[in-house]
Amino acid sequence: MTSKPRGDVAAEEPGAAARRFGVGPAVSEARTVAERRLYEAVARAASRADPSLAPALAELLVVPEGKRVSELERLRTPPTKSTGTAMVRAMERVEEISAFALGRVNLSRVPVNRLSTLARYGQLSKAQTIERAREPRRTALLTAVVRQLEAQAVDDALDLFAVLMANRLISPARRASDRDRLAMLPQLEKAARILAKASKILTEELDLVAEAGTDLDVGALWAAVEEAVPRTAVVGAVATVEALVPEDDGSAEAAMREKLALRYNTVRPILSLLGESDALGAAPAGRRVLAAVRRLPALSRRRVKDRPLLPREVDTELVPAMWKRAVFSNSKLPQGAVDRDAYVVCVLEQLHRALNRRDVFASPSNRWADPRARLLDGPRWEAMKADVLAGLSLSEDAAEHLDQLVRALDAAWRQMADRLEEAGDDAKVEVVVPEGGGRAKLSVDKLGAVGEPESLTWLKNTTEAMLPRIELPDLLFEVHSWTGFLDAFGHVSERRTRMEGLLVSLVALLVSQSCNIGLTPVIDTQNKALTRSRLSHVDQNYVRADTIAAANAALITAQSRIELAQMWGGGLLASVDGLRFVVPVKSINTGPSPKYYGYKRGVTWLNAVNDQVAGIGAMVVRGTPRDSLYTLDTLLNLDGGVKPEMVATDNASYSDMAFGLYKMLGFRFAPRFRDLEDQRFWRADLPDDGETPAAGYGPLEAVACNKVNLKRIATHWPDMLRVAGSLITNQVRAYDLLRMFGREGHPTPLGAAFAEYGRIDKTMHLLALVDPVDDTYRRLMNRQLTVQESRHRLARAICHGGRGQIRQAYREGQEDQLASLGLVLNAVVLWNTRYLDAAVARLRAEGHAVKDEDVARLSPLKDRHINFLGRYLFNIKASGPGQGLRPFRDPDAAEDDEEEA
Repeated sequence: MTSKPRGDVAAEEPGAAARRFGVGPAVSEARTVAERRLYEAVARAASRADPSLAPALAELLVVPEGKRVSELERLRTPPTKSTGTAMVRAMERVEEISAFALGRVNLSRVPVNRLSTLARYGQLSKAQTIERAREPRRTALLTAVVRQLEAQAVDDALDLFAVLMANRLISPARRASDRDRLAMLPQLEKAARILAKASKILTEELDLVAEAGTDLDVGALWAAVEEAVPRTAVVGAVATVEALVPEDDGSAEAAMREKLALRYNTVRPILSLLGESDALGAAPAGRRVLAAVRRLPALSRRRVKDRPLLPREVDTELVPAMWKRAVFSNSKLPQGAVDRDAYVVCVLEQLHRALNRRDVFASPSNRWADPRARLLDGPRWEAMKADVLAGLSLSEDAAEHLDQLVRALDAAWRQMADRLEEAGDDAKVEVVVPEGGGRAKLSVDKLGAVGEPESLTWLKNTTEAMLPRIELPDLLFEVHSWTGFLDAFGHVSERRTRMEGLLVSLVALLVSQSCNIGLTPVIDTQNKALTRSRLSHVDQNYVRADTIAAANAALITAQSRIELAQMWGGGLLASVDGLRFVVPVKSINTGPSPKYYGYKRGVTWLNAVNDQVAGIGAMVVRGTPRDSLYTLDTLLNLDGGVKPEMVATDNASYSDMAFGLYKMLGFRFAPRFRDLEDQRFWRADLPDDGETPAAGYGPLEAVACNKVNLKRIATHWPDMLRVAGSLITNQVRAYDLLRMFGREGHPTPLGAAFAEYGRIDKTMHLLALVDPVDDTYRRLMNRQLTVQESRHRLARAICHGGRGQIRQAYREGQEDQLASLGLVLNAVVLWNTRYLDAAVARLRAEGHAVKDEDVARLSPLKDRHINFLGRYLFNIKASGPGQGLRPFRDPDAAEDDEEEA
């Protein structure tokens, strides 16, 4: 399917709602009055700000002569290409929308959710539909839409800038630099061989002179060297090495910057718009960068051939060591001149890094805003602090809280030491100290596979053979008859609807999106609910992120109530991992990764799954990012289910800072370390109360050699609590904070405090992983991660169309399609779980001895009995409520042809 076109959301006359939605006249009248008040409030605020604003906004609805779409439709279309020209258009789009200056419209008295609903409604409406709306509704819709568009346009422009810098400048420059260095390798090898021969002879001759105690004869020394290597060859080799290997240590990075400077023409078109943009702001750490960006338009217009750029005219403090050679030492320029092209690209690279750290930010913006401004503070924080801290089990007293953590850490170390001593030679862990000294490490045995008894094999095969064969549409209808999950798909206007055949249309759309097959296979021109126009209308007005999340919450709740799912777990353990999808169309919301996407680009569907095998949340991110930067945001925006206490990840990129944030928010972050033996373990000083014995960990003393700085945590504890409160109340994204605190390996003081705090929980996690006797914790993690991998396999089986590639150019389309996949995946898991639960009950009723431990190892991630392929029939009557479960197949009967499944 392609990205969603704008829908035709009709403007209704007063009273039409009562007739169409079947509500009483009094309810309809009250709703109409509330809506009229909303429209009047927004339109009145716009008029107060500027009486000419409403007519100016109305001009957006006009289709210019010679054009096919209105100005509003053009401004609503995000960029897809990552080129300098596309960046110019994106910045011009920001300027056009910002010219309305809707920030001056005071809407503080309008409820945020009502304004968001109005904007969403307007975003999905065609320009002609808005134009037909009466005043003040038309002005209210346009004000809300353009106000929202301004932030979206800024986000799109900066997303495009990030893609442009990473993929069109930095990556090509690095590849070109690497090619040049590889091309130099033969010359360097030849020079190295010559110098190695000369050095060997020189060393031997000098040793002989030293042993004999005679004076050094330089002529004889050269004669000895020239017997093996001519002097001219030695001199030439030295010259080659000096030319190809600069004296500075960062020669590779410096060479890459020289190549990067050659990309100036790619960014030259954007310099004026970028430098003059009012959308950018800066924190103190980013003010110098922003000031340099403001001067770029003048530099781009300067004729440097006639008037070379001098060092006093640029900010030399902004040029790092890796750039100095390219900026100040261009041999093609006059002595002492600055390479303007190199300096401009250098400033843009610093801007790119400052944006990622949020030292430079944008306003208005959703994804590039200043996270500092969104943190709870002052009266707002004081008003909710007590409730937030109680919910997170945090104490305002740092000393009291840290005392509990330190004692728990000490107990874990002591338990580990005692178990290591008790296990003796049978321990699964040993302390290894490298010969000749060095940091001690823990060597951990690999986990062996858990055996599968014959009773479990029989139970798996029997229950799988009993599952009824079913078509995917029928499965969705049946799950709806149990849960009513499709009722969550409400109209964008938030009005009730009695559209005939809506459930059929919804199931057809879910099949279309999740199976990645487009609309054609599900269209039936003889069925009004399955015509292309009906499906497009329902897709535009009913299927969106919030309705999919609400439907998913119903499935998660239903899954948790099944006895079999309760045997798998209580929902307190979850895992988060990414499933990669190639996106073969042009899009700025994709990233490269040769490992996963080959020569194409793609997205990662990061999804959270609990131990009841329910997908509880997901998000779509560009390319293959560091998972730990996004997993916390995924967990803070779950669709439903209980809050997990432990979160397993598969070899995720992690940091001590991430451990700290997870811990403060009530999660045990549990990554499966690829480099477990190289991890640092931490200890902390116990309080000196005269009763607690001094810490002594026996054979583990060599490992427990790093100390947590508790003083640093206590110093920043009030700010750490404020950050935790802001995250748990969704005031700010965890991704933004981690980038801001981390500062590319040079953490801020507050970031360093979170890192110290995280080292306590990280060590608790590590000690549980390397327990010398009990491997339950490690197996628990591995089992949950295996569930996640199996769920991804099932997702691939469902999303079979289009070679499993997502052909959505825009962020919203990607998110909606993959959210639909997650919803259908949860419906399949729920259907399988309920039938497996019933199959186990049937076997026990027939007298079979079925062990609980075998039942707990059954998996609902099966699909051989479900047909995802072919033309689709949508018979809702075959799966109505009250019809009970479908009859089981006979497990002893001959297997049908799998192609019919």
